[in-house]
Amino acid sequence: MPRAFILVLDSLGVGGAPDAAAFGDAGANTFLHIAERMPLALPHLASLGLGLAAELSAGRNPLPPQPLIGQYGVAREVSRGKDTITGHWEITGVPLAFDWGYFPHRIPAFPKELIDGIVSRCALPGLLAMCHASGTQVIEDFGEEHIRTGKPIAYTSVDSVLQIAAHEVHFGLERLYEVCRVARELTYPMNIGRVIARPFVGETAATFTRTGHRKDFSVKPPAPTLLDMVSAAGGDVVSVGKIGDIFAHSGTGREIKVAGNPAFLEATLSAMDGLGDGGLLMTNFVDFDTEFGHRRDAIGYGQALEAFDREVPRIMAKLRGGDLLVLTADHGNDPTWPGTDHTREQIPVMTYRPGNTPGCLGLRHSFADIGQSVAAHLGVGPLASGTAWAMDM
Repeated sequence: MPRAFILVLDSLGVGGAPDAAAFGDAGANTFLHIAERMPLALPHLASLGLGLAAELSAGRNPLPPQPLIGQYGVAREVSRGKDTITGHWEITGVPLAFDWGYFPHRIPAFPKELIDGIVSRCALPGLLAMCHASGTQVIEDFGEEHIRTGKPIAYTSVDSVLQIAAHEVHFGLERLYEVCRVARELTYPMNIGRVIARPFVGETAATFTRTGHRKDFSVKPPAPTLLDMVSAAGGDVVSVGKIGDIFAHSGTGREIKVAGNPAFLEATLSAMDGLGDGGLLMTNFVDFDTEFGHRRDAIGYGQALEAFDREVPRIMAKLRGGDLLVLTADHGNDPTWPGTDHTREQIPVMTYRPGNTPGCLGLRHSFADIGQSVAAHLGVGPLASGTAWAMDM
């Protein structure tokens, strides 16, 4: 029986979104602008069609030509958002027909009843920051005060999110999770997509480091996703990285929580060996987004892409006859763009099956085409949204 593997290169947008101006992102192009900052050595991703997808999306292929071995295309988001949850849900067949709630650009960014509720129910001395901020910068700015006072650091972004940072030792990891559970309950009426626990360690602003014990408290998808469909059909499902949190643990099967792209890769490779017939594995490689996109580090992002490219042969070597590999993204995060937030972009779609006919999948008018195509490949569904592409040209 066939198997499927969806690997999400978090934030690797390729520009060209027709509604980018509505999000303040007209002209943003994560991949192209990285390539303008450094020559990229990505021969394996190029052979899967990454450069051709960039050209299809925005008119320029920045990579040296390589013989095409897979099928490539570009997908356009129909949901009204540019955040992780929205992108992943649409990839798995559930575009959002509603708007998330967002916190305004003011200080405090959070309503008094939310602040008071968290402080009261969690017996806290207060909260710090309470503004729009970069996660690394806000910890550097408020981390020492947090240790002195015991007040957690609360912040947000242009995404529908409340993030709460606290020291793993001085505050306690489980205590941070409990604060986030309370915040999750209190933010449901506000239609906030995620509450994220952001633990860190270190003793001074110069030594603070976020740890791999991040935990996302998400809303359950409003309709069955591809993961739910595969699970309901009795298929083996493996979720690597933050996939379980993104889908509120619905249909996510065996969840493997590790930290960092190298660990995500090794966990993925190991799980590929044991994935059962008819199974689905989904991995999010979040470092592209958190370590380089949000930090506006174009060179670091490019180097991380090169490191991933060097591992692509190991991934492909794990494929068996009938398997389907999909490499894609969930949104953009142009490291050359003003600010530190995601950017509204189209995403590349690169697929490979042993023995496939190379070709172009064209412009897909919803991320949901990915999920619908994988569902058809696995013989489950159909999903409520998306149009499956022809596996062979």
